[in-house]
Amino acid sequence: MAFRAAVITFPGSNCDRDLAVALETVSGTPALRVWHGDTALPDRLDLIGLPGGFSYGDYLRSGAMAAHSPVMRAVKAAAEAGVPVLGVCNGFQVLTEAGLLPGALMRNAGQTFICRTVPLRVESTRSLFTAGYAPGQVIRIPVAHHDGNYFADADTLDRLEGEGRIAFRYLDACNGSQRDIAGVLDASGRVLGMMPHPERAMEDEQGGRDGRALFEAAVRGLVSA
Repeated sequence: MAFRAAVITFPGSNCDRDLAVALETVSGTPALRVWHGDTALPDRLDLIGLPGGFSYGDYLRSGAMAAHSPVMRAVKAAAEAGVPVLGVCNGFQVLTEAGLLPGALMRNAGQTFICRTVPLRVESTRSLFTAGYAPGQVIRIPVAHHDGNYFADADTLDRLEGEGRIAFRYLDACNGSQRDIAGVLDASGRVLGMMPHPERAMEDEQGGRDGRALFEAAVRGLVSA
């Protein structure tokens, strides 16, 4: 059976095609495209992607309005049923606003938009998405965000640390994120939110291929399951 991934598009998404291309590149199957106003998802999905961009122009709070789009009820139900979900940049913000991941993304500490390639350390390889990396591996992935400063209360941060749910950590003072967190997992390890853009690190022509392993691991794990 062919791999079936869906990529959600919100008003203001600008990385939805990039995410769809990345998934097709590693799976050989075009990703299904879903509009935020849809009330149902395609059947038999293997993975759902929430892309980067500026959903609803980042009004109110980044991701806050998108979290209440009609399709998000179906996304939450699918996640609760075990369908893996990847949220990149604005998608990470949507996941926190929708309650699928803890914490919140605030304005960068320097109050500026950051757009550059940054070094990350792989903190957890015990997930579908990070299984293709080695523990402690340093990778380089682009970021492009104004509200990437991860915040959670101390108890939540300690729980994330203790449960191995910090997926990636910045190795430079990127945006003020608490404990330099760049990506977190839910308790099942099947929902990942990350601010860096792995879909922008798929080919040498993009400056590196460190993001490809994330998609390859996810597809390989789901196809062989």
